[in-house]
Amino acid sequence: MKDIGRTAVVEETTAASDRKRVLVVNDDQAILEVFQALLEDEGYEVILDTLRTGNLNAQYTRLVDERPDVVVLDLVVLGEQVGWQFLQLVKMQPQTTRVPVIVCTAAVELVKELGAHLASMRVEVVLKPFEIDHLYAAIVRALNSADSDPWAEPPPRSPD
Repeated sequence: MKDIGRTAVVEETTAASDRKRVLVVNDDQAILEVFQALLEDEGYEVILDTLRTGNLNAQYTRLVDERPDVVVLDLVVLGEQVGWQFLQLVKMQPQTTRVPVIVCTAAVELVKELGAHLASMRVEVVLKPFEIDHLYAAIVRALNSADSDPWAEPPPRSPD
């Protein structure tokens, strides 16, 4: 009997460590809690972070420390495009450029303005309000399109 119990614990521990990690960044605590409930129900490990003006370096450090498999990010925080600034920071840094990002925002006009640029950065967009299945599908697509480990060192560039 003890062997069965240990096997179950090992399987459960392994399953938990294989869970994909989703970092959700938003300025609204209630929205963060909704995302947490939705994504944990789907088996993801969820990391929540509030995005505030003036702390992009702290946000970036947290991203690097947490090493999520995908980031879900709002573009507009307290009326400012802080999420857009954070996205640019993430995509310009060699260490994080390959981490998949999904923008989840109600800023329809801003998304239209930035559409080509977002596409060039391979950033998926889910507009609020959204159907839950659209969010789940976007996360699956982002995870499937990502490198096997977006945090692994990129291969060296060959000389041109």
